[in-house]
Amino acid sequence: MATATSRTSIAAALTDLLFTPGLDLVEAAGRHFAPDYRQRTDGRWDDRGEFLAHIAHLRTIVAGGSVQVLDEVVKGDRYADRHVIDVAKTDGSIVRTEVYLFAEFAPDGRFRRIEETTLMLRGAEADRNMGSAR
Repeated sequence: MATATSRTSIAAALTDLLFTPGLDLVEAAGRHFAPDYRQRTDGRWDDRGEFLAHIAHLRTIVAGGSVQVLDEVVKGDRYADRHVIDVAKTDGSIVRTEVYLFAEFAPDGRFRRIEETTLMLRGAEADRNMGSAR
């Protein structure tokens, strides 16, 4: 099992995936997500390819933003957090979402599995599915 210092975090992963212009999507994902990664967001399961398609779509509509981790717990290969993600979209609108996340680390410290539930705090009704939009 990886040491705590070599593990990723959701803040680092989201920053690389969404808020670091110019960073290649495959490179960003490779830093934080194991090859067998899968994710369930609001009840919908995605494999790594589907997850990357989701992030590729978000990169077309996200102009910037930030992640604020409110609570974070790591125990063994398990990770849990509650975070708020603020997104400035390319159309000028703002979306704020609170996320409750449970995850499993791969032995190398990258995420192997994430299960999350989202709660939109600010945004248009059309943004409610942003956590799984394509």
